[in-house]
Amino acid sequence: MSDINGILSLAGQALMTQQKAINVTSHNIANVNTPGYSRQRLQMSTNTPLNTSFGLMGNGVSADSIERLYDRFLGAQINNENQSLGRWDAQRGAVEMVETIFNEGDGYGLSQAMSNFWDAWQSLTNNPSGPTERQLLVTASQALANSFYQLDSDLTQSRQDLDIAVQGTVAEINRLADQLVDLNQKIISAESGASTANDYNDQREQVLKKLSELIDVNTFEDANGATHVLLANGRPLVGAGQSWQLSTQINPSGRQDVVWVDGSGAATVISGDISGGKLKGYLEVRDVIIRDDMNRLDALAQALITDINTLHQSGFALDGSAGEVFFNGSGAGNMELNTNIAGNPDLIAAAAEALTVPGDNRQAIEIANLQYQLSMSGNTSTYNDYYSALIRDTGNEVLKCDAYYHHQANMMVQLENRRESISGVSLDEEMINLIKFQNAYTAAAKMISAADEMMQTILQMV
Repeated sequence: MSDINGILSLAGQALMTQQKAINVTSHNIANVNTPGYSRQRLQMSTNTPLNTSFGLMGNGVSADSIERLYDRFLGAQINNENQSLGRWDAQRGAVEMVETIFNEGDGYGLSQAMSNFWDAWQSLTNNPSGPTERQLLVTASQALANSFYQLDSDLTQSRQDLDIAVQGTVAEINRLADQLVDLNQKIISAESGASTANDYNDQREQVLKKLSELIDVNTFEDANGATHVLLANGRPLVGAGQSWQLSTQINPSGRQDVVWVDGSGAATVISGDISGGKLKGYLEVRDVIIRDDMNRLDALAQALITDINTLHQSGFALDGSAGEVFFNGSGAGNMELNTNIAGNPDLIAAAAEALTVPGDNRQAIEIANLQYQLSMSGNTSTYNDYYSALIRDTGNEVLKCDAYYHHQANMMVQLENRRESISGVSLDEEMINLIKFQNAYTAAAKMISAADEMMQTILQMV
């Protein structure tokens, strides 16, 4: 009787073990398209053999644990490379927006405005007293000032848009940090009883991947299974059961700085410490690239204002009066034609002497020739060359960001393919496993039937 009971026990345990294996296989198949899911496998082992009079006898199989097929080192590589991918993705998009602002393809850009401006001065040299030529110069001068203003305004708006992107990214980082705390608690609770929290671990890896796309982080796992997330300089973002918030605050330049808030509520600016993720891309374009473009645009506007005003104030208008300031303003953002000249084009000082008006065009020639002088970049380039270099550098920045982005994207594809080869679900393999476990389940059921028949035979003998 004990032998038959042993067969029933052994077969029953085998039946339950194969059923668990079928459940795990079904779970894999169900999650074949779930992002970040890691394939699971039931770990089986033979039971402790029974000591009998004729030696040790096998005692069947048992299910030990459900293993998650995951390469921790590869996961860390993916998160590290994802930080760079996030940065170049954000930086590429933002720089392309800047390139659009400097678009000269429609014929209405600053290059065309400067060309029309110099052409208008050249026309004035041919007929210094002509009202039509003077009015055309007024119109071209206003268009030039408006072009500078529009570029400065568009670049300023781009920085404001990036401020909004920074704030949105910070809010998303805080949300993901809270999710990590919640998942940490679930994993600690589930694994405290020697069980595994495979699905929660997969979810946590997905959240970490999203987080690494937004900001550079370092992570480690403690003895309880909780993942801790650190920012630059070791500042904590996520602990086992706590998250630290990021926020933004206005800096003296009027831009949004990223700040880390400690437990006491004190804020520390960390914008300069961020080296990866979309936050880095946004901050790099806002605080370095666009600011440099605006400074160079201001330098060009300031040089034009100063050089033209100097020569114009040395000349004389049609009524013999000394030339006034031609352009008002200190840079691209506030450059404008003198309202007196705009209302009375006769005040344009085309003559070099008061006694030689109205036919004197010498001062107009001096101003028209400014376009050929090496006035920019330490007297090494003309105004047009200087602006062309600005456009060229912006285009080069787009090419650089695009190249880095595609390089990182290709690396991520390779790493994801490696991860998929280790952790991904193969339907063919799972179907084979399903058939194998089904057959084992059927065989275990037949063992139970056979043991039952043996039991019935013995009972009939009594």
